[in-house]
Amino acid sequence: MNTTVDQARGQYSDSYEAMNENNTYDIKTGNITVGFQTPFSPVMDKAINGITIIILFITMVSLGCTMEIPKIIAHIRKPKGVIIAVIAQFGIMPLTAFGLAKIFLLGPTEAVTVLICGCCPGGTLSNIFALALKGDMNLSIVMTTCSTVLALGMMPLLLFIYCHGIHDLGHAVPYIGITMALVMTLVPCAVGIAINHQVPRYSPIIIKVGLSILVIASVAIGVLSGVAIGETVRAVLSPQLMATAALMPLTGYLLGYIMSTAFKVNHQCRRTISMETGCQNIQLCSTILKVAFPPDVIGPLYLFPLIYIVFQGGEALLFIVFFRCYQHFRPQPDV
Repeated sequence: MNTTVDQARGQYSDSYEAMNENNTYDIKTGNITVGFQTPFSPVMDKAINGITIIILFITMVSLGCTMEIPKIIAHIRKPKGVIIAVIAQFGIMPLTAFGLAKIFLLGPTEAVTVLICGCCPGGTLSNIFALALKGDMNLSIVMTTCSTVLALGMMPLLLFIYCHGIHDLGHAVPYIGITMALVMTLVPCAVGIAINHQVPRYSPIIIKVGLSILVIASVAIGVLSGVAIGETVRAVLSPQLMATAALMPLTGYLLGYIMSTAFKVNHQCRRTISMETGCQNIQLCSTILKVAFPPDVIGPLYLFPLIYIVFQGGEALLFIVFFRCYQHFRPQPDV
């Protein structure tokens, strides 16, 4: 783990060569050379990013419509749940990433990629999953906001601690990207809160429309992304990385729930903290990987966040299905 970017480049120069003039990577593993085509053209990448921002804005407005000002103030005045979630977010996930990197004997660049993902703050997916699990939406939004704000200082600190010896990695933390994520959380949520406060009769309609758009768009983007990177992922990502991507969010969900149970918060808050712990801001992770490492070092590892988000979403959906089935067949009052 104590290796510099230059050393990583030297070690991986036999495995990943720089992008050539045809917009491909020549990947060498042993005596086998594989042409690695970047999955998205610049135009498609910008289009997907633009659509994602619009969908995210609509979704966060919808989530804002589920929030109530008195409950938000209550969480701020008595921040027990928020403090637990922040400790879980910046304690459990980086340590989990570090532990998995050690267990699976990942190489230097692979380990750093996993650690960067583990040190990111919670993403907006946690808010959506918390809603599906009938969690405390007021707590969920407050937690996402707090973890994003704290990430401005915690990410450089955690990356320094866990990736000690990697020069200039702290400078790769995208402060502008983190600030934009904060704005994209607060502004649309404020719009939704205002709607719910001023004209609450429209809130149910906005929630249904917003979440319907989210589901349709997520399926469409997921299918397109799967078609674009499916073969690439199978060609370049190792079983160890796939296992790491699968175990990281699962560990976060479980340990977040266990930790919140130990502190005796109510069931709504436990489900909310669980989702906030396991869900990482994948956009920030991708940005750091692009900024911190040149193509000849990172190679196809920049696809790791995409693999992570597949497992992150899939495992959360399983929990949601189990929870809904449990409620349907064994209805019990939630404490």
